[in-house]
Amino acid sequence: MAGGRPQLKRSFSIIPCFVFVESVLLGVVVLLAYRLEFTDTFPVHTQGFFCYDSTYAKPYPGPEAASRAPPALIYALVTAGPTLTILLGELARAFFPTPPSAIPIIGESTIISGACCRFSPPLRRLVRFLGVYSFGLFTTTIFANAGQVVTGNPTPHFLSVCRPNYTALGCLPPSPDRLGPDRFVTDQGACAGSPSLVAAARRAFPCKDAALCAYAVTYTAMYVTLVFRVKGSRLVKPSLCLALLCPAFLVGVVRVAEYRNHWSDVLAGFLTGGAIATFLVTCVVHNFQSRPPSGQRFSPWEGLSQAPTMDSPLEKNPRPAGRIRHRHGSPHPSRRTAPAVAT
Repeated sequence: MAGGRPQLKRSFSIIPCFVFVESVLLGVVVLLAYRLEFTDTFPVHTQGFFCYDSTYAKPYPGPEAASRAPPALIYALVTAGPTLTILLGELARAFFPTPPSAIPIIGESTIISGACCRFSPPLRRLVRFLGVYSFGLFTTTIFANAGQVVTGNPTPHFLSVCRPNYTALGCLPPSPDRLGPDRFVTDQGACAGSPSLVAAARRAFPCKDAALCAYAVTYTAMYVTLVFRVKGSRLVKPSLCLALLCPAFLVGVVRVAEYRNHWSDVLAGFLTGGAIATFLVTCVVHNFQSRPPSGQRFSPWEGLSQAPTMDSPLEKNPRPAGRIRHRHGSPHPSRRTAPAVAT
């Protein structure tokens, strides 16, 4: 900013790039997520099971809508929570700017595209952060659904909805003399229950709800940590981040307590969502900082921490060169007089 006026920059590629590149990529991601979630374009892998396996013999907890953490509530939280947080943060940044000396980022210019379109830095930051978040949200859905389709791991209540005919399958009833299950069933038609419930019970690993919650919480917590500035207290931002982590942890606990997922499924979902959010924040939006100018590289870890330094005691208070004393009373080399020349 020079002379109190924002810097202006003309660009005729920002709108075509947004319409024909970024919007198309986002549309492809949304379509793929829809195909994996609501259609049978990619059939679920049929994994076998042991007869009378207690790991998968938990009671059926009912439909997903009857859960204490239903999908509608989770989708609303992961959509509205980060969006409101980023919106409030960018509005506060635009209307209550900090002094230039306290902002460790590189300033941006207002881009003019055509004769009427002006894109100010706050608007560009808001669209960039929310656009990347939306892209990552659908990407997390794709990763979770793809893992469920490929692995086909059963849920803890799988046998309750499968209702296999153990007599027809040749399974012997459990007895004290025989330890553990005796036969591994791989028959495609072994389940006599509802096909839709059986297909849903084969999609356990990783837990999609845990992945979405972990992605939303990680993205929002990193935004709060890297963008928000609170004076006078060191516990405000950590407390807010921990408050954001609580709902995600409770969702995982509910999934396990209701026999909808195993602990391994929930942990895999947490790792998937957290990894995607960390990658997008560090490598795509550069820790929510402004873009560096052309020709200058920006490290994603730059500005996060600074290694402590220690001064050497030998380098403190050095003596001036003119005050150095030499042993045996020899004068300073610069002060030596030239020998007298005999005439």
